[in-house]
Amino acid sequence: MTTNRIAFQGELGAYSHEACRAARPDMEALPCPTFEDVIEAVRGGEADLAMLPVENSTYGRVADIHHLLPESGLKIIDEAFVRVHISLLAVPGTPLSEIRQAMSHTVLLGQCRGFLRDHQISPMVGADTAGSAKEVAARGIPSLAALAAPLAGEIYGLERLADEIEDRQNNTTRFLIMSQKADHSRRADRMLTSFVFRVRNIPAALYKTMGGFATNGVNMTKLESYMVDGVFTATQFYADIEGHPEDENVKRALDELGYFTASLDILGVYPADPLREAQRQQA
Repeated sequence: MTTNRIAFQGELGAYSHEACRAARPDMEALPCPTFEDVIEAVRGGEADLAMLPVENSTYGRVADIHHLLPESGLKIIDEAFVRVHISLLAVPGTPLSEIRQAMSHTVLLGQCRGFLRDHQISPMVGADTAGSAKEVAARGIPSLAALAAPLAGEIYGLERLADEIEDRQNNTTRFLIMSQKADHSRRADRMLTSFVFRVRNIPAALYKTMGGFATNGVNMTKLESYMVDGVFTATQFYADIEGHPEDENVKRALDELGYFTASLDILGVYPADPLREAQRQQA
């Protein structure tokens, strides 16, 4: 039984909601208070898919998300790159010159410092982006604006006083689309494989695990480490590589990885987002 819903964290109008509409326009978006609630919505059958942000090109990785992914029981079936366009949203009829404060999530406030400084607008920390737009609409104070996606302005009846005010015009957030059921089918020319592993407690274990990818010509696009179980001696690594596990070079690299790891879990095999290739060509 399917619900035709995709769950996301935040209020309606959040960037995660925008990602849902762009990547799965035929599905109903289900807002959830926390990332844990998003995961539980899928595990409990309230939604078919989860839309989870993992990193932003300006701010870096989303805190705690890599701790949640391996324990979620969900599998990555797709990725979605969303350009983060920030708009200044205010009560209808308010001129830009009257805005004194702008409310948003602390991450978004840090992405448009230049605009706020140039217009002498003081930042105000809100719970999240769309939630800030919702609160600004509820308060109805002309001097208070919100920084959020244009979609939030449409939903909460706010006027867009300025668009694309982010400091960096390539500001992009990467999302992972997750499901209870894995899909390892080769459904695109360019596939990615994500996995987590723990190295065995032997000298130069990490160096040895990486050797297989180098000698087999497998491009690793991400490698991050983080502590697990609350101790400094237990380290888990999250990695993204280009290729499919059935590719001969990827298969050899993963087999070699297995010799030096205490655990290895494939989180997902999925197509690369087209924007990934476009950004690489621009680099």
